[in-house]
Amino acid sequence: MKEKDVYDFPPRNSVKDFFGKFRRFVLLAVALVLLLIISFESFYTIKEQEQVVLTTFGKAKAVTEAGLHMKIPFIQKVHRVDTTIKGFPIGYEEATNKTIESEAVMITRDFNFVNVDFYVEYKVSDPIKYLYASSDPVKVLKNIAQSNIRSTVGSYDVDSVITSGKYEIQSKIKEEIMEDLAAHDIGLMLVNITIQDSEPPTEEVMEAFKSVETAKQGKDTAINNAKKYRNEKIPQAQAEVDKILQQAESTKTKRINEALAEVAKFNEMYEEYVKNPLITKKRMFYEAMEDILPSLRVIIDSGDTEVQKFLPLEPFVEGGGN
Repeated sequence: MKEKDVYDFPPRNSVKDFFGKFRRFVLLAVALVLLLIISFESFYTIKEQEQVVLTTFGKAKAVTEAGLHMKIPFIQKVHRVDTTIKGFPIGYEEATNKTIESEAVMITRDFNFVNVDFYVEYKVSDPIKYLYASSDPVKVLKNIAQSNIRSTVGSYDVDSVITSGKYEIQSKIKEEIMEDLAAHDIGLMLVNITIQDSEPPTEEVMEAFKSVETAKQGKDTAINNAKKYRNEKIPQAQAEVDKILQQAESTKTKRINEALAEVAKFNEMYEEYVKNPLITKKRMFYEAMEDILPSLRVIIDSGDTEVQKFLPLEPFVEGGGN
């Protein structure tokens, strides 16, 4: 065997063709990867209840319409902002429901201490201001809420805070927070704030307030029962009044008609009397006797004083008849 046959290499043209094909393959793969990256970076999707802030060389623009959108790769950047309603507690830990005394304990107008827990609900109203107007807008909102809560609770007495004034306090705090948010303009809006719980800081005071609340409920029950009784009795009394008035009106009409009839009868008799007074007198006499005589009792006495008399005789006659 010749030495040339043992150490025989591929021709130079074959090696050159192999490296050329490999280079083209690498370039094609790199181009494909770059194309995929550019395609991926050129499109983005906005979900429902989500907004996007698109920045171009530091200049921000809000994109609020949901769906597929385009952007310039590597130049424009997408910052997503969740616009769903969120919330945080004040005065307690949401996970453990444990009281945070530094937030919950407050002093009222009448110098009493009270524990009050709140829950604040908010959402993003302006995504650009939310991202760039403040480093932590939620913390700013919480500070605003705590400030207004303390000032408002401090303007009410403890009885109002714990029992009757909760809704009024909530409304007042909400209005003040909304005004302060508008002034700070951090891209957040207050949805609602509610008092979760309010109670005295000690068991003794708590029991006293429970007793007061029970007494108030008893008072309200008594008032409602009295109103119910009044509402039941007034219609009955009104019906009785109407009945009496109707009876009185009927009696009045009856008496007037009887009087008018008597007047008419008298006038007729007077007219006849004027025509012939004697005959009218006799007729009236006879009519009177007809009414009187049937009820008269006639006793005939001979006047003999020697005979024992028992007058009247009817009881004896009736008794003897029996």
